[in-house]
Amino acid sequence: MRHNKKFNHLSRTASHRSAMLANMAISLIKHKRITTTLAKAKELKKYVEPLITRCKNDTTPNRRVVFRYLQDKEAVTELFKEISQKVGDRPGGYTRIIKLGFRQGDTADICFIELVDYDEKMAKTPKTGAKKTRRGRGGKKADAAEAPATDAAPAAEAPAEEAKAE
Repeated sequence: MRHNKKFNHLSRTASHRSAMLANMAISLIKHKRITTTLAKAKELKKYVEPLITRCKNDTTPNRRVVFRYLQDKEAVTELFKEISQKVGDRPGGYTRIIKLGFRQGDTADICFIELVDYDEKMAKTPKTGAKKTRRGRGGKKADAAEAPATDAAPAAEAPAEEAKAE
């Protein structure tokens, strides 16, 4: 029976799984985006997000706990200095998983996992000024009001063109 066994073992022993997740977390912290399979990305998200939450409070015990998971001084330093500044006001959800398709060899789901605050393309999306709704009457009245204004300008130009043609 599978009672209270909530995480994916990824077909690995416990030591192999913890080493792999630690290496992937270090790569994610250093490079801000890595490409991997969907199952590994979902497990990495569960592994790295509590560490990022812990880095918001820069104390010696928190650094020791994070170092116990990562075992890389440069990654821990970058996590506590640079990344904690960017995610300081975010209440959670520090990573984003975007699916890319299937791997050709074994048709595994491929995706990339990235830190949310480091994607410039997603951060600079322009916001629309007016909120559009799908109400029936609002759109028709607005279109009717704009139609005479656009029709009036060509009608005024038409007699002038006819006078030139004569």
